[in-house]
Amino acid sequence: MVTILVGGQWGDEGKGKIIDLLSEKTDMVIRSQGGNNAGHTVVNAGQEFRFHLIPSGILYPNTTCVIGNGVVLDPRVLLEEMEQVKSRGISIDRLVISDRAHLIMPWHPILDKLEEEQRGDDRLGTTWRGIGPAYADKVRRIGFRVGDLTKTRFLEKKLRFVLTKIKNPILDELYHVAPLNLQQILDEYTAYGERLRPYIKDIFPIIQQGLKTNDRILLEGAQGSMLDLDFGTYPYVTSSSPTAGGALTGSGIPPTAVDLTMGVVKAYTTRVGYGPMPTELDDALGT
Repeated sequence: MVTILVGGQWGDEGKGKIIDLLSEKTDMVIRSQGGNNAGHTVVNAGQEFRFHLIPSGILYPNTTCVIGNGVVLDPRVLLEEMEQVKSRGISIDRLVISDRAHLIMPWHPILDKLEEEQRGDDRLGTTWRGIGPAYADKVRRIGFRVGDLTKTRFLEKKLRFVLTKIKNPILDELYHVAPLNLQQILDEYTAYGERLRPYIKDIFPIIQQGLKTNDRILLEGAQGSMLDLDFGTYPYVTSSSPTAGGALTGSGIPPTAVDLTMGVVKAYTTRVGYGPMPTELDDALGT
């Protein structure tokens, strides 16, 4: 049985609590889009956990947790989360990372911040974590994928081209910011690859096997549908699709396999950051 859970508003609807309740009786939880610009806070056995990338199903010993191909992943943040979980005595052996998920590279947060500052009063309210620039590079076909971390020669060749021919000239000539050091980045990301190598896999055979054996699969959404790149309050949106459709493309599950789609909403609607909100109250009642 495949269940999709999405936010029906601008995020912060309480998805984390619902996901945690469902994860206990789920065989596989898949995070399908977004990056560490979203998070779930979960209280389990008296301990509080805050997850930005790892599916909260990691707290349950029989649940496989998948970071899907639609995610943009900051390896430093992911490793910090993995250490947080391990330090509480919880195994992360059930974590699987798609080799097709894209990486947030060191220039992405820098460009995110610089571009936002250039907007002045028209800024979008990004998190400065490099999510948008990482998705932009994915579309431009100059992005780095998780699988690249395990191919040192390929990583170095690609890094040399993208950094020296594209990113450093932008930083230097357009923004007058010091260029980034290629060898330093190569060493850093090679080290990430060594630590993450056991978890990096082609997720499609794993998911297909789960579908064949009728496993209980939960697609864990991030943000909310009103932040969708196409259907949200553009341009005050996120850079991915936090809808049921986005969950499918970000995981590789076909639409015909879905049994249930759940939307989470809260009674008192809020949104974080900039952008329109039709029911916003500017009077004393709202403030």
